[in-house]
Amino acid sequence: MHDDDNPRRELTTAEADDRDQEGILAHLIAEHPDQLTITELAREMRRKEDQALVPDWLERGVRDLIGIGLLNQNGDTIRPTRAALRFNHLFFDRDSEAG
Repeated sequence: MHDDDNPRRELTTAEADDRDQEGILAHLIAEHPDQLTITELAREMRRKEDQALVPDWLERGVRDLIGIGLLNQNGDTIRPTRAALRFNHLFFDRDSEAG
């Protein structure tokens, strides 16, 4: 049996970061045009094992998405960039409009 066939296999750090960033970006795009603070985002995306008000995985994911230009931060609020919204429209939303 290959590791890819085992749904319980441990994710690598890079895979976990990708999963977290995907979830953060998808959540913020779904909430658009509403803007969330990182505390509100943490509350909405809380995991059972999270102890901190804003867990490390969420802080890292937001920081990295800002760093690569997919999120903007304005004061306390974060939101997807125009580029992220356009990409989402081109690759995901457009398919739902055709039906």
